[in-house]
Amino acid sequence: MKVEKNNVIALVYTLQIPDSDGEMDIVEVVTEEDPMYFIQGISGLPEGFENQIEGLAVGDHFEFTVSPEAGYGEFDPEAIVDLPKSVFQMPDVDQEELLQIGNIIPMTNEEGERMHGQVVEIKEDVVIMNFNHPLAGKEMHFEGKILSIRPATQEEISHGHVHGEGGVHHH
Repeated sequence: MKVEKNNVIALVYTLQIPDSDGEMDIVEVVTEEDPMYFIQGISGLPEGFENQIEGLAVGDHFEFTVSPEAGYGEFDPEAIVDLPKSVFQMPDVDQEELLQIGNIIPMTNEEGERMHGQVVEIKEDVVIMNFNHPLAGKEMHFEGKILSIRPATQEEISHGHVHGEGGVHHH
């Protein structure tokens, strides 16, 4: 079997991105103890990643770089937004704890889409949030290996995620 649309893929990889000095920083390591499982074609992974592993077989090694355009897009200065502090007043939430610089906070925009924002700065009545993906504008270098491939079930395809081993367990 090959990596192709609607197959469940398990793989391991190391993700590196160049830092400001051009050195490679390892930002994520997925090992054989806890591989990543996903359905090719509906993984939510960057298109550039799926395209690169399309057609590989079990045991194949891969190494490639995904450009920002094929990854999480360029860094968008307009995705840095000032929000009134009142937005963060929620029952049972300690606002002081929530609003720490660097915290990632799940939010919903006017269209009801879920987004993740990172707290950049806290002023008296405004919070500056960055809604860029942490890897926006970054070149991502992946290196890894395909561990297993199987066809996804109809249920997995309709739910859009893997069930069973390595997947989402519905109780």
